[in-house]
Amino acid sequence: MFDILELQRKLTAAALPSGFETPQAKLLAELAAPYVDEVHIDALNNVICHKKGKGKKLMFAAHLDPIGFMVNYIDEKGYLSFTAIGGHNPACLINTRVVFASGAVGGIALKPDPDHPNRNSSAIRMTDLYIDIGAKDKKEAERLAPIGSVAKFCTVPQEIGGGNIMGPYADDLIACVAQLLALEELKGEKCENDLYFVFTGQEETGCKGAKVAAEAIRPYFGVACDVTATGDTPADKKVPMAVALGKGPTIKIKDGGAISSPYANEVLRKVAKKAGIKYQDEVLLYGGTDAGAMLLSGVGAYSTCVSIPCRNIHSPVEIVNKNDVLEAARLLAAAARSAL
Repeated sequence: MFDILELQRKLTAAALPSGFETPQAKLLAELAAPYVDEVHIDALNNVICHKKGKGKKLMFAAHLDPIGFMVNYIDEKGYLSFTAIGGHNPACLINTRVVFASGAVGGIALKPDPDHPNRNSSAIRMTDLYIDIGAKDKKEAERLAPIGSVAKFCTVPQEIGGGNIMGPYADDLIACVAQLLALEELKGEKCENDLYFVFTGQEETGCKGAKVAAEAIRPYFGVACDVTATGDTPADKKVPMAVALGKGPTIKIKDGGAISSPYANEVLRKVAKKAGIKYQDEVLLYGGTDAGAMLLSGVGAYSTCVSIPCRNIHSPVEIVNKNDVLEAARLLAAAARSAL
């Protein structure tokens, strides 16, 4: 049986940022293979897992790409300038550890600005930051982290209080964990629906993987699995939201990228009620998920999103609740079995 924390640690250790997802794609293909009839990895590092059925096509999508960083310049002293892969708040990156694919470890630091020594954090830009990997000069830095090298947060997921897990890349590796748990639950079952569980690439840079996969699959019904913000911390009070950690996964009604299909949400609510799965209704005022890509595939698909509540999204200290992950997996499995 899959262990949530162990699996999250394994995926986090393997993962590279959006566009460079080959390591985690191979790992996910290996993990999913015993539970499906076919697995293949396409050109965008989508891991497409097919559990054959004679009924309607259902596509489940959790993205396997985390946010990260790419080196774009190295100065003569060996300090690295970098650009973002995906969305970052620059002020939150100061004094953050990162690790490169080469194994080189560094820390993000703020360039001094004598003209604005007390600058407001909101004024800090990515160009105000640099990475120090301890290189003695440019030559050593080029060996350890040449131009185009990618890096990710250098921390390990760990269990904290309240049955919660804290670490980087709950967005969206924890949803990949939920999909694997759903596949595990469905093992040996003959489902009527024709099921595609897809671990998608390049979501953080525009839902590119899901667009390609959905065009290939042409689903009748699509369910993204992603994380969503919460409204249960002091930091969240400025933008109130009716979602809390530990109260179950959400059924998305709307976010900044798409309005979910009312029919798809009706199906999810029906199967959740039947299975005794507690859920929350979600209206997110920003962001988007792979549900938007599936919505527009082919002649259109009934599409929605099951979200896992997450605090501190796009940071090294994202926090999710283990029971929310388990219940999200149960909801995905229940949807896979549903009569459409």
